[in-house]
Amino acid sequence: MEQYILELKKITKKYPGVTALDQVSLGLKKGEVHALMGENGAGKSTMIKVISGAITPDEGEIVVEGEAYAHMTPALSKKLGIEVIYQEFNLLPNLSVAENMFMGERVGGKILADFGQMERRAAEVFERMKIDINPKTLVRDLSVAYMQMVEIAKSIVKNVKILIMDEPTAPLTSDEVDILLELVEKLKQDGVTIVYVSHRMDEIYRVADRLSVFRDGKWISTNLVEEISRHDLVCEMVGREITETYPERRKCKGETILEVRNLTGKGAKNISFDLKKGEILGLAGLVGAGRTETARMIFGADPIESGSIFMKGKEITIKSPRDAVKNGICLVPEDRKQHGVILSLSIRDNITLPIVKAISKLGIVDRKREDGILEQQKDDLRIKTPSFSQKAGNLSGGNQQKVVLSKWLASDAQVLIFDEPTRGIDVGAKQEIYFLMNRLVEAGKAIIMISSEMEELIGMSDRIIVLYEGEQKGEIEKEQFSQELIMERASNIVR
Repeated sequence: MEQYILELKKITKKYPGVTALDQVSLGLKKGEVHALMGENGAGKSTMIKVISGAITPDEGEIVVEGEAYAHMTPALSKKLGIEVIYQEFNLLPNLSVAENMFMGERVGGKILADFGQMERRAAEVFERMKIDINPKTLVRDLSVAYMQMVEIAKSIVKNVKILIMDEPTAPLTSDEVDILLELVEKLKQDGVTIVYVSHRMDEIYRVADRLSVFRDGKWISTNLVEEISRHDLVCEMVGREITETYPERRKCKGETILEVRNLTGKGAKNISFDLKKGEILGLAGLVGAGRTETARMIFGADPIESGSIFMKGKEITIKSPRDAVKNGICLVPEDRKQHGVILSLSIRDNITLPIVKAISKLGIVDRKREDGILEQQKDDLRIKTPSFSQKAGNLSGGNQQKVVLSKWLASDAQVLIFDEPTRGIDVGAKQEIYFLMNRLVEAGKAIIMISSEMEELIGMSDRIIVLYEGEQKGEIEKEQFSQELIMERASNIVR
């Protein structure tokens, strides 16, 4: 019998209309990096919450270092050395790094906290991590990457034995990813067991020892990373053969629908381009290039200092998102949880919020018409939910993204701006988004797509505009597409 530091035995968790986990059994070895793989909604997040004590399973038991428990509680899991780093940081921005690291612990006397001791102990942890962070620095003054390091440091200072990392590199640049993965390797060498959740295949094959695949709430398989190919892994995750990543595009470009002329504002200046019906226009660039800033100005989320926007040949004034939506322009934002959906509201309310006036008479919503729109959006986008009354916050990342799309499609937007449309979404859901985008442009819509994934840009775009430090560095036609050319322009390398 192989000795595991943690075992899950026949764990089951059901919600109304959904079995989130179905008789799942899994073992974690001490000092390994164990990746959890699966599409959004496969059961990974529910599994993490069972281990951390955030939710109680309906059946099964959890065995930690040979001791069996019917369920965890947050206090018990921490006592047993289990820590979780979620996608959303759990830090207080106006407190120092040291204060965040020791939040909830008594350091010093019975009445007054010993801040000097906190800072010394924090400095020792950062020295072990080989990370240069001043414990006195306020968290709000840190970069996203260093905030991630502070989250890990919080776990180390509590003598973590099992560290669960949920999409830890999602907000990081490639250089920052390298730093984090080196730290993961060091923690493994120190005997920490790491549960690693990521949709980025390159990371999994670089850092994980074993991986377990989940699908529809069921455990499918556990393999040594070197013994399963990427193709076979994807097939196990989605339960079908993946024959093509990007849909074949038909040339269906029509008349110019959007013109942007010398658009200037915070983070971008003198941006000019045309967008045609039936076209996907890619915006490429490195972090800080001004892609998101350009999108936010067009959508009215950020003020325009100068420049003009024309819709179907007519100049329009956009001072707010309301103006943009009124003119048929919508934005699917990079951070869907903060800016895309209202997590506390139902799926119904999220989708119909922009059109509530249009489907109401004398202030009363026409429920029959509303239900028709909701059913159509559910079918068209394949939103997985037992009820439209379910809160958007309970959906998987992929389904939340679909709710954001549904909201704008129901409003009959003509220009859709997709900012990192597949970030944090599994390979199966990515394909669904790609095919949806394809259907939209074939129906005469126009799309501006911002993506940090080079293959995605090349695979989906008809043209690509490259930005560098807020300035436009050229337009590349489809027959010229190459990763080398795009990176040269994005890095301002002139031959």
